[in-house]
Amino acid sequence: MKVIVNGEPRGLPADATVATVVWELYAGADGRGVAVAVDGEVVRRGDWAATPLAEGARVEVLGAIGGGR
Repeated sequence: MKVIVNGEPRGLPADATVATVVWELYAGADGRGVAVAVDGEVVRRGDWAATPLAEGARVEVLGAIGGGR
């Protein structure tokens, strides 16, 4: 299946979920400091594994960046 992740086309397995995308982008990270929206709707971290993606879905994944003084 093809979806758009952060503005870039990406091929994913037919049974992909939000958790699949986070796993691929962050190399298995547990999702701390990450926010995800699918088609403009924020998905709670606790729902990632149960939120399937549809063909053509637009997924935005944002990771927090630490910094400051």
